[in-house]
Amino acid sequence: MTNLRLCYQTVEFGQIDIHLCTLRDNQEFYDPEGIAENLGISSASWPIFGTIWPSSLVLAHYMLDYDTDSKRILEVGCGMALSSLLLNKQSADITATDYHPETHKFLQRNTLLNGDKDIAYEQVNWVDNNDHLGLFDVIIGSDLLYEDSHIELLANFIEAHAKPHCDVIIVDPGRGRKTKLSTRFMEFGFTSSHLKPSHTDYLPTEFKGYILKFER
Repeated sequence: MTNLRLCYQTVEFGQIDIHLCTLRDNQEFYDPEGIAENLGISSASWPIFGTIWPSSLVLAHYMLDYDTDSKRILEVGCGMALSSLLLNKQSADITATDYHPETHKFLQRNTLLNGDKDIAYEQVNWVDNNDHLGLFDVIIGSDLLYEDSHIELLANFIEAHAKPHCDVIIVDPGRGRKTKLSTRFMEFGFTSSHLKPSHTDYLPTEFKGYILKFER
C-alpha cells in the first residue's frame, strides 16, 4: 500500500465525522504479486474499490437514521466501507465483505483512524458457497451491478445470507438493472420498492439512481 498515492478526507454526518484513507484517484494500481490478477481483477477495475462513490454516500446517509437495534447487518461489496464505518461508530452489529484483496487493509486502517473497534470482515466471492458469514437481519450494498451476470450472483448470495425476515437495501446509480434484480428478489418472497433519495446536497451533482429496498 506504500506505493499507492493516498488521500485523507473526512465525511460529515451531522455531528458524526468519519475519517477515511482512500486511493488518491481511480487511476491507482498496485498488484506486484499478481494477487488481484489471479482473482480475475483487471488493472482497469483494480482501483474501483478504493474511492468514495456517490452511491456509497447515498447508502451511508440512508443508514444514518436506520433502526439497527439488535439487528445483524452485512455490507456486500463494501469497498471503502463508508456505511460499515458509520454503523460501527454507532455501535451497530456490522460485518463487511468484499472480493478485492486490498479492502481489508484499508478497512483496518480506517477503523483505527476513527478510534473504533474492529469491524468483522470476510473476503468473499459471490460464486462460492464456502464462507462463514451466517445469516443477517439487514443486508446493504451500493453500486454492485456492473454486468447482467451480477444480477443472479448477487441475488443468490444475498438470499443465502438473509434471515426469513430480512431487509435488503441496495443503492443503484442507474445502471439499468434494478427491474431485473427486483424480479429476482420477488421470486425469493421479498416485496420491492424503488426510492429516490432526498436531500442529496452532499453530492456535487444530481443523483440519478435509486435506493432499492426489499423486505421479507
